[in-house]
Amino acid sequence: MSVPESVTGPATDDPAPTADGQLTSLSTHAARQLTTTTKSEPQMQAISSRWLLKMLPWVDVKGGTYRVNRRLQLRVGRGRVQFEQNGADDIKVIPQTLTELPVLRGYSDLDVLKEVATRFRVRDVRAGQVLVQAGQPVTEAYLVVHGRFTRFTEGKYGEEEIVGVVTGGDQIGDEAIGQPDPLWLNSVRAETAGVVMVLPWSVVAEFTDRVPSLAAHLAAYGERQNLPMNRKGEADVPVQAGHVGEPTINGGYVDYELAPREYELSLTQTVLRVHTRVADLFNDPMNQTEQQLRLTIEEIRERQEWELVNNREFGLLHNVDYGQRVPTFTGPPTPDDMDELLSMRRKTKLFIAHPKAIAAFFRQCNRRGLVPGTANVDGHEIPAWRGVPIFPCNKIPISPQHTSSIIALRTGEGDQGAIGLYQTGIPEEYQPGLNVRFMGIDANSIIRYLVTAYYSMAILVPDAVGILENAQVGRTAE
Repeated sequence: MSVPESVTGPATDDPAPTADGQLTSLSTHAARQLTTTTKSEPQMQAISSRWLLKMLPWVDVKGGTYRVNRRLQLRVGRGRVQFEQNGADDIKVIPQTLTELPVLRGYSDLDVLKEVATRFRVRDVRAGQVLVQAGQPVTEAYLVVHGRFTRFTEGKYGEEEIVGVVTGGDQIGDEAIGQPDPLWLNSVRAETAGVVMVLPWSVVAEFTDRVPSLAAHLAAYGERQNLPMNRKGEADVPVQAGHVGEPTINGGYVDYELAPREYELSLTQTVLRVHTRVADLFNDPMNQTEQQLRLTIEEIRERQEWELVNNREFGLLHNVDYGQRVPTFTGPPTPDDMDELLSMRRKTKLFIAHPKAIAAFFRQCNRRGLVPGTANVDGHEIPAWRGVPIFPCNKIPISPQHTSSIIALRTGEGDQGAIGLYQTGIPEEYQPGLNVRFMGIDANSIIRYLVTAYYSMAILVPDAVGILENAQVGRTAE
């Protein structure tokens, strides 16, 4: 039911016209022609908190390249094999990715890799099926196409003890290479229905007998694994402790990697264009060029943080060691998963996660009646787990399957952690590591400025960064 205008008043604040349609006083629309408005600066919705940029210690790289020298590593890290799938049963191993297996790391004969890839066979696995049994001889090697598998063993008191989770791209059984009579050390059970690629152990022996280059590569791999090394797989230094008397003390030295990784500074650039008429005439009360530059730099900094997370050359998601990647045990990120991630490194300084992943973790805490703590960071109260702050970062992607990742970092050169790289003192520097260079005025009276940010990121040792992968962020039914 409509309300009479006499009750609600006119739709505007302008005076009501008389019967002949004439106003009796000046309207607000006309009055505004003689006034000035109070203006805000140009706003930008895409600006985020950018906590990763704020919390990383930044190292000044004067030469434009940062070299990470490390102790010689004897134990080769593992990667993930990739697959080409054209249907439910047409699944093939991409041969080049077989070098992600520790035993084939550095092997360069592509023809042999292609032949090995063709010998894998597809096998469907049902949920609950035990793939291998601890103590049994190793007769097959497996590559997981998709699915979730649990490694378990019998505990000291007869209970089942979970020792790990295996997911897509991982391998099972290659650790038996070089063993005369290999046995499974743990049992493996499928927690979900999945697909694996199977290579009979007899095929491995056949290739070893037939291909001298492969046999030599596997033999060299076995020899490296038998060299003295510490618990992190680095070349050992002989030390002696607890002795009495005057025994001969063994000597040695610390060997270094001969081909250390180097990080060259990356960049984000754009050309800012401003018409001379705008720059000359429309600068009151705000300088147009300064406002254009301010919002341009905000966009560059947003992209800079995206690159630190997603860039394939140096971004966190693609450069964390696969030994530091933990799949969630049940799907959503639980306190147990976060504890597992914390346990893999010393002095974890921070977590970063997509806001939806943080909300998913809080839901799991609520279900258990737990209340996460907080940490005071530069005057901000940040949610924390075990005293480690959890910072939101919307640059971490959410997959089409509604899963995301949570990243844990130790930071700083002094702690052998993750560091940001930039160079200060560059020509026409506007902010540290960012410069604005005048490019001239073209024939159309357009002033051009080249805006550039130089940056990169380095992980000094593998355990400085870890990732909780495939964490479900969707809300589940109670």
